[in-house]
Amino acid sequence: MEKQFDVICMGRVAVDLYSQQIGARLEDVSSFAKYLGGSSGNVAYGTARQGLRSSMLARVGDEHMGRFLREELNQVGCDTSHLITDKDRLTALVLLGIKDRDTFPLIFYRDNCADMAITASDVDEQYIASARCLAITGTHLSHPQTREAVLTALGYARRHGVRTVLDIDYRPVLWGLTSLGDGETRFIAAEQVTRQLQDVLHLFDVIVGTEEEFHIAGGSTETLQALEKVRGVSQATLVCKRGALGCSVYIDAIPPRLDDGLTVTGVRVEVLNVLGAGDAFMSGLLRGYLNDEGWEQACRYANACGALVVSRHGCAPAMPSKIELDDYLSRAALVPRPDLDPRLNHLHRVTTRRREWPELCVMAFDHRSQLEEMALQCGSSLKRIPALKQLILQASREAANSAGLEGKAGLLCDGTFGQDALNAITGEGWWIGRPIELPGSRPLEMEHGNIGSQLISWPQEHVVKCLVFFHPEDAHALRLEQEQKIAEVYHACCQSGHELLLEVILPASMPRSDDLYLRAISRFYNLGISPDWWKLPPLSASGWTALSEIIARRDPHCRGVVILGLDAPAEQLRADFKAAAGQTLVKGFAVGRTLFGDASRAWLKHDIDDAQLVARIKDNYLQLIAWWRERGQA
Repeated sequence: MEKQFDVICMGRVAVDLYSQQIGARLEDVSSFAKYLGGSSGNVAYGTARQGLRSSMLARVGDEHMGRFLREELNQVGCDTSHLITDKDRLTALVLLGIKDRDTFPLIFYRDNCADMAITASDVDEQYIASARCLAITGTHLSHPQTREAVLTALGYARRHGVRTVLDIDYRPVLWGLTSLGDGETRFIAAEQVTRQLQDVLHLFDVIVGTEEEFHIAGGSTETLQALEKVRGVSQATLVCKRGALGCSVYIDAIPPRLDDGLTVTGVRVEVLNVLGAGDAFMSGLLRGYLNDEGWEQACRYANACGALVVSRHGCAPAMPSKIELDDYLSRAALVPRPDLDPRLNHLHRVTTRRREWPELCVMAFDHRSQLEEMALQCGSSLKRIPALKQLILQASREAANSAGLEGKAGLLCDGTFGQDALNAITGEGWWIGRPIELPGSRPLEMEHGNIGSQLISWPQEHVVKCLVFFHPEDAHALRLEQEQKIAEVYHACCQSGHELLLEVILPASMPRSDDLYLRAISRFYNLGISPDWWKLPPLSASGWTALSEIIARRDPHCRGVVILGLDAPAEQLRADFKAAAGQTLVKGFAVGRTLFGDASRAWLKHDIDDAQLVARIKDNYLQLIAWWRERGQA
């Protein structure tokens, strides 16, 4: 029978707060990055990225952090139908630091937390039966209530032929063996823990752990002896993680030497952060195991996933995609530093995007200098511009609702005059672009200084829009200066995780043609700059075809192109849209003054009121949306 899920992950799910200051004591850390965490949560997330149909069985709080975890799992395709919202408890938190390659202080905030409140009654038999595999983490065996829930799930799994996997995941602090602040200690011998583990090991088909984790499971600090004791109570396949050495698999009797098992060596990488490496390992292992690719291939996936994650900040966001992992494995020996490999980092960036944008109809009102000039010409105060932008946003919302643009609506707005509008629309599912360039600058300058210092305060969903007046036949010094500035912007976006929309306009005083635009775009690709989006003036039908061929060859993961307006008459844009018909790379338009220019002048002159302004802009926007949609019709 076809199963609904490949794997159900049951265990810890929490919010990880990772120190952003590498090398600092946790006492001295000043800022944290927020990620999905918890061993089971990480595995559910990582297996989804590897293409498995994963599901999460746990509890989260009825608050912002619980919703964050649910949304994070959903956006990678992990099922959360059995991620229960606990009305009485808060979501667990973990604070983590990165002091050096061997020191990773962490504090678990898990006092009466949501995921430790799961009960046997939360486990539905038909849900467990709907999966090919049930993956458990050992922490849930540490408390009578969660232990009962785990045993109930395992009973259902065995009854319905569901494969069972245990990640021993030994954290002494979560078994009450250390002080509350000592989350870093990975091993303390404890007979009661060994006894509680050995009581359930016979219920698993696969048991995974580090050497130290097998020490606790086997009750011996000598690894071979510990493995033999585990074998004495369980016929499971044992997968022993051995750090940089890779891992060894023991299917039958334990051999006289560790290396006599099926040993798959790992790839040596520069370690930034070992936290979460085990969860990445499990994600890769489950891909191979559940696809029945054999233990050697499963371990290759597992070792590679672990290697990639230890070289990056965080765990869940560092998990590789299937495309990225396969690329890495195809040339792992040539990539000693995955964190510095341009191709691998690009694949990680573009294959882990949060959502798709199949089409975009963007209202562009990020204008600053043009609106300042317009206000002065109309005898109006510049202080009215923020209110104007709020009204343009209102018109955009109304038009998007009327046109049924859900998932296809976007705007370009600035933080100089439009911060209130940005704040209002953020989080509502719109595509949002923000400019960073000093209006009209050539050579390119940033409006508010260094790009990196700006992005730290931007919401992650905001797309960096950078307009450059660039010509492939610019004077050498000018071209190099602008190229260097664009490279800085691109690398800042790669570092911060923001997407980049690069808008290229050939200067009005220089020759313009489709071929010159194609040369300009090819030049940026030659420099290693691969923006997520391009914003370009209209091209001819043959120009769009040639551009599509360039982008398909240079960056097949590019989001696409949006057509800019340049204050062109609406009827001209209608013809330009037709020239782009059939070009799947052209995702839509980002047009501004054509839609709001005349109405805004009238409003600034007090010739029309707010309602009339909104109505006129809405009508213009709806007309352009209609023309975009009919572009392929005769």
